[in-house]
Amino acid sequence: MKFRIGPIVTILLFAGLQVSAQDILTLEQAIALALKNNYDIRLAKNDSSAFALDNSYAYAAFLPRLNASASKVWNVNAQKQELANGTKRDTSGLKSNNLQAAINLNWTLFDGMKMFATRDRLAELENLGALGVKSQMVNTVANVVSNYYSIVRQKQQLKAIIEQKSISEERVKLADKKLSVGLGAKPELLQAKVDLNAYTASQLQQNTLIEQLKEQMNQLIGIDKAAYYDVLDTIPINYELTLDAVRNDLDNGNPQMLIARKNIDIANLVLKERRAEKYPILNFNSAYNFNRLQNKAVINTFTPLFNQNLGFNYGFSLSIPILNGFNTRRLEQQARIDILQQELLFDNQRTLLDVQVNNAFKDYELQKKNLKLEEENILLARENVFIALERFKQGVSTYLELREAQISLEDAYNRLISARFNAKLAETELMRLKGDIIQ
Repeated sequence: MKFRIGPIVTILLFAGLQVSAQDILTLEQAIALALKNNYDIRLAKNDSSAFALDNSYAYAAFLPRLNASASKVWNVNAQKQELANGTKRDTSGLKSNNLQAAINLNWTLFDGMKMFATRDRLAELENLGALGVKSQMVNTVANVVSNYYSIVRQKQQLKAIIEQKSISEERVKLADKKLSVGLGAKPELLQAKVDLNAYTASQLQQNTLIEQLKEQMNQLIGIDKAAYYDVLDTIPINYELTLDAVRNDLDNGNPQMLIARKNIDIANLVLKERRAEKYPILNFNSAYNFNRLQNKAVINTFTPLFNQNLGFNYGFSLSIPILNGFNTRRLEQQARIDILQQELLFDNQRTLLDVQVNNAFKDYELQKKNLKLEEENILLARENVFIALERFKQGVSTYLELREAQISLEDAYNRLISARFNAKLAETELMRLKGDIIQ
């Protein structure tokens, strides 16, 4: 089961879709609405957008850092001086101001290739965010399929109840007719009416259950709670799935496997960053400085009233890590341990996925066999009820025989509808595990 829905088509067809009365909501429409409106998917997209934003600025690590600074200080001083020749000077209210400005440029030319590893790590984090969105989309689509066919299942159950109700109505008519001509007993009529009322109550309960499931679907696909719609009344089953087809390229299809592999790639890039910290860092530095000093008055004849300096300088600086308490070695060892951890998680995820796929496929095969058997049973049960009803009309069978045939038909319907739904769930689970439920 694959649903290929392009984003542009989805926007054009469903951006303004409002489900109104008597509209049929198909599974494809429900999936398109969920992909657009589901809150879990939208939250996952926000997380992915944060990674994408960080990656869009990854180039900044290769650019120089340019900073400007400026300051101006006003001073009012009182100064006393006593010289060696006995001269004394006592002056207050000496005013001056100092203006300073500078532009500094610092450019890292070499840092052990750490900036390249950081750039690659940010790119992988963005890819990880996209895989997180895909994983949420796959799970959401599986939930939509399950919820949609839950409604269809209950709708089929409602039809079965209505059919049983019609049989009970026929029983009431026959029992009343026999009683009126003196060939029947009143307990048969009363029991037929009791059974009819029971099916009427089941019909009311079934309608309520369908509406409750639709409310759940509304929340899942993100539409107005007051929206009313109907669903299709069939549950198509794909009988052609094989274990080899499901297991084919599972590592590159299952979102959880892809996420586990991406975590290994990110851990390796973190190790490169830690290794880079052992290498020297070469920086290019330059600055343009401006300094101006103005004194309103001075008591020292060698002190200038006005002094201004302009200057440009540049050079290189080299920082060589020698000893930092073995912190770099510790971080590198932690990065290696994290790689081993991610590899173990990947292998563990693979074994879990193998078990899940094998069990899901066994369940799929079982449900197909059950469905085939129940499809044969429903034909037999229907024929049995028809024969019992005709015999009861002709007076050659008892009420108990007809009631027993009716109960058998009811049980056959329940098993058939459950078998269809369970087969669809097994098929959906296989497609979810393969990651191929939506492309």
